[in-house]
Amino acid sequence: MAHPTSSDQSNDLRKEDCKERDSLVVCFGEMLIDFVPTVGGVSLAEAPAFKKSPGGAPANVAVGISKLGGSSAFIGKVGADEFGYMLADILKQNNVETSGMRFESNARTALAFVTLRADGEREFLFFRNPSADMLLQESELDKNLLKQARIFHYGSISLIDEPCKSAHLSAMRIAKSSGCILSYDPNLRLALWPSADTARKSIMDIWDQADVIKISEDEITFLTGGDNPYDDNVVLKKLFHPNLKLLIVTEGSQGCRYYTKAFKGRIAGVKVKPVDTTGAGDAFVSGILYSIASDQTIFQDEKRLRKALYFANICGALTVTERGAIPALPTKEAILQFLLEAAVI
Repeated sequence: MAHPTSSDQSNDLRKEDCKERDSLVVCFGEMLIDFVPTVGGVSLAEAPAFKKSPGGAPANVAVGISKLGGSSAFIGKVGADEFGYMLADILKQNNVETSGMRFESNARTALAFVTLRADGEREFLFFRNPSADMLLQESELDKNLLKQARIFHYGSISLIDEPCKSAHLSAMRIAKSSGCILSYDPNLRLALWPSADTARKSIMDIWDQADVIKISEDEITFLTGGDNPYDDNVVLKKLFHPNLKLLIVTEGSQGCRYYTKAFKGRIAGVKVKPVDTTGAGDAFVSGILYSIASDQTIFQDEKRLRKALYFANICGALTVTERGAIPALPTKEAILQFLLEAAVI
């Protein structure tokens, strides 16, 4: 399979700029404050100080799409507190539609302390007992916003607790009945679930409803009960379902694999010097959803799909070259610049 060239990709992106951007992606779920140590390679207990940073995978994806020049909105709940208002402002500054956001006066905005230890493992400490995002009610959903969406994107953290779980399932139903493409990134955070079995069951309960699913190798191992994540047969027999338009397996710096009803393949990773991997998966999702929102033919056209996944790989790669998630998410200009430099090399 021929790899898309940088010059081809660059020309395609310029053409896209001429198209109208009316393909709305609505992202549903949590938005929170990440507290990250001011020095790397330490445990949370050893950290001398922490820097606050906006987080939450669905919100990151919404910002990522907007920074690429796409149209996005966020639906979720934060606290009626300084952190909650700060997060809403960050979305607005990044041109994300916030009419679906709600503010909870009886609970605080969620906090997460995150560190990358010297051994390379990420360590999380969550403050959600309960946090505002868990308290989104079905009655608070912006149904009109959901009906306008071309793509409805969600994770699994919003499935852990009621009433948010019911709101999540209701939003999926509304989006599906309006002809939306449903996009699912489980984004497993096992520490937040009551048990591994509950997590596995809840994540898989809504599996068959998604049109597009993105998972990591670790998530394949978890969801299949320990099967080999590199085995195509495992992926196709246990995780691919008849309604699925696209299943993507991300492999970090190694790139990604893709599976549709008609074809499957692999796109190599993009080599960069990593500084901070936070948000790389969300940037990848932003990149592929940005492409799908403006061109659904990529589900049937392998050449177009490969170009879109190469673009998403670059989105993920550029994000790891800077600290933080939202500040590091790339613009269309940054992608074009990368492609131009790659073409020169």
